Amino acid sequence: MSHLDHKASSPASVSCFVLTISDTRTDANDTSGNAIVELLTAAGHHVAGRRILRDDPSAIRDALIMQLSQPGAQVIITTGGTGITSRDSTYEVVVNLLDKRLDGFGELFRVLSYQEIGAAAMMSRACAGTADGKLILSLPGSEHAVRLGMTKLIIPELGHLVRELSR
Repeated sequence: MSHLDHKASSPASVSCFVLTISDTRTDANDTSGNAIVELLTAAGHHVAGRRILRDDPSAIRDALIMQLSQPGAQVIITTGGTGITSRDSTYEVVVNLLDKRLDGFGELFRVLSYQEIGAAAMMSRACAGTADGKLILSLPGSEHAVRLGMTKLIIPELGHLVRELSR
């Protein structure tokens, strides 16, 4: 079966939870979370829920574990906390929860980012993988990075990823 056949038999709509990780974002200024919701909805996917929390490893871990245990969302998309500052802890939390890593996601994101911002792309620790039968995709906190990752990587493959995960 080719990748085109796989895509053709993939779900057209996937249920997602959006988690913004930031010490400064609020409902009023969460442009990255808003972009994820907007792009998912425009592509026909369902947003099962959304949350903003501070960049605290324990809080991130607890929120992810709670979402992994809930039946609603098949995919968790995070934004924020993937850089290299002392406060950025999303990467460490996510990779320690994963059953299987999708290294190609981060690699492709950095290639696409490099084409737009140059060598600074190396500072992104975007990552993805599976945990407890669900998919976790972690994007940087900037709206531009979110739109890049969503339009070039996540939206085109979301149904296919969920199809493969459910096999």
